[in-house]
Amino acid sequence: MPNFAANLTSLFTELPFLERFAAASLSGFTAVELLFPYSVPKEQLSDILQENNLQQVIFNLPSGAWESGERGIVCDPGRISEFRDGVEVAVDYALALRCKQLNCLPGIMPRDNCPLAIRDTLASNLRYAASRLERENIRLLIEPINAYDYPGFFLNRSSHALAMIDELAHPNIFLLYDVYHMQLMEGNLASTISENIARIGHVQVADVPGRHEPGTGEINFEFLFRHLDAIGYNGWIGCQYKPLFSTEESFGWLAPHHEEVIGVTVGS
Repeated sequence: MPNFAANLTSLFTELPFLERFAAASLSGFTAVELLFPYSVPKEQLSDILQENNLQQVIFNLPSGAWESGERGIVCDPGRISEFRDGVEVAVDYALALRCKQLNCLPGIMPRDNCPLAIRDTLASNLRYAASRLERENIRLLIEPINAYDYPGFFLNRSSHALAMIDELAHPNIFLLYDVYHMQLMEGNLASTISENIARIGHVQVADVPGRHEPGTGEINFEFLFRHLDAIGYNGWIGCQYKPLFSTEESFGWLAPHHEEVIGVTVGS
């Protein structure tokens, strides 16, 4: 059965951030994900998760100045020290929140840097982060992102990320497979997931075009969810989409799953 986690960066945005945890719990979710927790003290977040019986399943390593358009710094040769300091901050939060997976965004390629230096920096930083997280029993994930929304992003396809994972040959590096990004870049979702299921640590969903809820675009999510069950995927599926209208109205696609999976009451 699919296990859905509410992404609190993109869902329940009608509410202040700290109120979204209770809203997710009231909607029946037992797990949440988000982009970054670092603006809130980790002790406060831990209390909120416990109060609402929620599991924090993943969040991102610090990724630079997000509001200014940065999408990760791990491939930047001039920011190695900043990246490694960020790993320590993320580990500190992950331990406090009992979160067992952290996502690493490779980043947009910095201008005026040699492509080989960028790639070597990425590889070296990923090795460092994977080993550091392994000591705490936390998985490191890397996420390819589409080149249309984010031109210049270093890894654009699942094959790019998997080639890096293969090259590094570190047992603690896995793939975050975002269905929205990969539909835009390569399609062939079911086969790609099947072929690489052992290396996929987390799945995220949103439809194409628009990055809205499943059922608003071209992807056959009912088939895809059945397929994930059939091939034995037992990880979380993060609902990282932008509701077409309100968050509550966007949950119609969950109706076939709500009794078995999260208890969402649709239309209440």
